[in-house]
Amino acid sequence: MARILIPAAPDLKGEVRISFAPGFRDALRCARNGRLYFSRARSFVHVLPYFPFEQDAYAMALGVRALRPGETLIEVDAAHYRAELALKASLLGEDPHARFQAQPGTGPQQWEVLRLLLSRMAEQTPESFTLRADDDGRWHWHNTLTDQAASFTPGQEDSLPFAPLDWVGRQVQEDLLVLDGTREGYPLIAGQLCFPSGWSLGEKLGKSLLAVHAPVPGFAEQMGRGTLKLLEGLKPGRPVTRCNWAVTVTDRLCMEPRFFPEWRHLFEDLTPDNAGERCFLRLERQTLSRLPETGAILFTIHTYVAPVAGEVPTPERRQGLARVLATVPDDMSGYKRLGPLREPLLAYLTRLDAC
Repeated sequence: MARILIPAAPDLKGEVRISFAPGFRDALRCARNGRLYFSRARSFVHVLPYFPFEQDAYAMALGVRALRPGETLIEVDAAHYRAELALKASLLGEDPHARFQAQPGTGPQQWEVLRLLLSRMAEQTPESFTLRADDDGRWHWHNTLTDQAASFTPGQEDSLPFAPLDWVGRQVQEDLLVLDGTREGYPLIAGQLCFPSGWSLGEKLGKSLLAVHAPVPGFAEQMGRGTLKLLEGLKPGRPVTRCNWAVTVTDRLCMEPRFFPEWRHLFEDLTPDNAGERCFLRLERQTLSRLPETGAILFTIHTYVAPVAGEVPTPERRQGLARVLATVPDDMSGYKRLGPLREPLLAYLTRLDAC
């Protein structure tokens, strides 16, 4: 174990001893000014559940695989569940139309999403979620993590205070998007989007899948055909998953384009000394599921954010992240807003290995 001695507070005697697992020694041995970093949202030692930087260089690829036994459609990040649901509720209260929209006639698809997610959550995490159905078709839901209870009748619009997709989205940390799986192009027909990475629901609703991704450099040429083929072959009961990534200078979850002026100044004064603390890995654990009744496709996005400093405790991780960052093409770097932070962050990663 690595051990760090920190002078005690004035009202304490002696020293405070903090021990860290071996994996954190490399990250800590280059600590400067005798301090550890804690972001306001997530601590230095919080390790993200995914680290998609194992390849030799950046490559645009679907990276899709089937969900494995034991993996869940909805992930409950217990340490942040209540806070993130409270943030969702606040964002939806501030501007509900910007964060939930649905085309007319999408009620059946929304109700099918609700039934699927509540059933899965109750099956997979019964200690946190319970679901009971009466003989008359009325459902009773209890979320023990938030101590919320609801009774409603699936398909009956006035039995919930919000539209079905909007309501069930308030039970999960994921953003929920619904594509029409029966129409050409798989248009986006409904969604609750509170934690976007640089886009908004209003600009995408009604557009085909390829049109939604039109701003992504090279998407149509390199991934368009493969993505459409994937959706065409997606079968009910056989969801798939992938991981998307970004590096940014804020740990805020809601990154709608209109808020960029509020945090763009954070790109300033990045240096090799502070880049690990001031840059954040932003990971999206995405899933795609075909719904058996309506044929719709449910797209879920669970966003995780943490400081880079806490996610690169080993040389292998540092070198993997550096390889990918260094080889991102210029057009993609611009799209991901990597330009101002890439060189300081690469220098930070190199400096850690030199210590």
